[in-house]
Amino acid sequence: MISTRGRYALRVMIDIAENGNGGYIPLNDIARRQGISEKYLESILVILTRGNLLSGLRGKGGGYKLTKPPEEYTAKSILCLTEGSLAPVACLKEGADACARSGECKTLSLWTGLNRVIDEYLESVKLSDLMGGGDFYSI
Repeated sequence: MISTRGRYALRVMIDIAENGNGGYIPLNDIARRQGISEKYLESILVILTRGNLLSGLRGKGGGYKLTKPPEEYTAKSILCLTEGSLAPVACLKEGADACARSGECKTLSLWTGLNRVIDEYLESVKLSDLMGGGDFYSI
């Protein structure tokens, strides 16, 4: 399940892409438009900035802006940064210990396939696509 942090991170990235015009956007403007508390938004922006998806500038004229064009970001890159693993089951998380039942697990291929579909789908959706508000139901 995608957490509030991941969902808000996508909304924030779209907001900055739509309203930035190459300049920095103040945190309070983003918080107001998105209906997110400034304190919670700041914690998300720290993650996005440390992950080099955004750059931040303090002081007058400061705020946040994208580090690259919207078409170079994927939903997967944003969600993986804010959520960590998107694996549907614990045994498929990166760095997970090998499951003692993996050799006899009759559902492993199901979870592996679902994980692949999730990865491919989220990788196929760009931030620029989300800005258009299109329908992304089909892969």
